[in-house]
Amino acid sequence: MVAAVRDPTRHQDLAADRVTLRQADVTDGSAVAGALHGADAAVHAVSPFSGPEQGFATLDPDFFVKAADVLLTGLTAAGGRRLVVIGLFATLPTRSGGLVMDDPAVFPPEIRPFAQAHLDGLTHLRAADTSIDWLMLTPPAGLSPALPRTGKYRIGAEEYLDEGTLSYADLAVAVVDEIERPAHRRVRLPVYGQ
Repeated sequence: MVAAVRDPTRHQDLAADRVTLRQADVTDGSAVAGALHGADAAVHAVSPFSGPEQGFATLDPDFFVKAADVLLTGLTAAGGRRLVVIGLFATLPTRSGGLVMDDPAVFPPEIRPFAQAHLDGLTHLRAADTSIDWLMLTPPAGLSPALPRTGKYRIGAEEYLDEGTLSYADLAVAVVDEIERPAHRRVRLPVYGQ
């Protein structure tokens, strides 16, 4: 398994038994192609920011579109078959017909450009002429690293339901399950805790 990050010196904790740490930026085609060499699948869990302290003034609105292109091209060149993307709950449709990101009572308007960039990446994936079998799993707003791993999760319909929380560990279980035993293809679906 390979963990590819922009700055490996900041993420030494990712290196472990059977995990190789490599430097790669998801918008750099040659770096991603090198990192994906020999990979069967890739997981795209990348943000354009190193942290929320960067603010949104420097957001590249095309970041997620560029990342999708680079990952699809790199994975194809590597002979891979599966791409699992981590989505953003704000891009899900609501029962009333709008999107979560368009409701200022649920999603802060000042970070809507970030949600739009995510949505543009999904739109680009949906339109891509590719042999890669992709899936976007979208955790709820209550995604938390502090919650325990249960090994359980629920996959929902493509609609936002304000249904609680999900641990990072259980999101990882869902991702691995979809790589090892793909059950959903070329669609974006929410994933919730049990």
